[in-house]
Amino acid sequence: MPKDKKYTLSGIKSWPQEDRPREKLFRTGEHSLSNTELIAILLRSGVKGESALDLARKVYCEFGSFRKMSHTDIRRWEEIKGLGKAKIAQIKAAIEIGRRLCEERDRPSRLRIECSKDAADILMPRMRDLKKEVFKVLLLNSENRIIEIVEAEEGTVNQAFPIIREIFQKALQYFAVSIICLHNHPSGNHSPSPEDKDFTKRLIEAGNALQIKTLDHIIIGSNGYFSFLDENLI
Repeated sequence: MPKDKKYTLSGIKSWPQEDRPREKLFRTGEHSLSNTELIAILLRSGVKGESALDLARKVYCEFGSFRKMSHTDIRRWEEIKGLGKAKIAQIKAAIEIGRRLCEERDRPSRLRIECSKDAADILMPRMRDLKKEVFKVLLLNSENRIIEIVEAEEGTVNQAFPIIREIFQKALQYFAVSIICLHNHPSGNHSPSPEDKDFTKRLIEAGNALQIKTLDHIIIGSNGYFSFLDENLI
């Protein structure tokens, strides 16, 4: 916004049309909007004394990035004055749409998994900031092409048998020839624990018994990943 423009009213409707985020989007495209302008469109309206853009600026300054917004607990959002449940839901839903769009964009170019990076690139954006341990499994055909990506719902590394049973039940259901297992460390540290190593050993053994090959076990951290295959542990 040009420095010589001053508005005495906080409502965006009082601004010249060329400065309103929604009108700017239709005129010049969504790519031309700043982060705060995009958030302002999601908010739709401000609160007393603050326009939607003022509120959006406050939200973005609070978190500093869309990535931090995506994994911050709802309770912190509710502490921001002017944000009700509806506005919070709108922003969180939009961020989730963006994350799923990235997954859809990346998956077609990597239908064939050739290395650990191919697998990590697909799921790391979603898994690296989760606050609980989650298991995802790439189910692959004989050409290492993805049949499906599934999430194991039972057990943890410390409770290996339930989760291993579920993983291979799903592999058999989809007629997978091989699998790649990925899980995150909520601490952000992607180094394998003794439990991770034991889990991987049991995973391989169970797969061999069912003639389903475990190609890799990947641990996702906040800024990197660990591949058992790359480290010659498989």
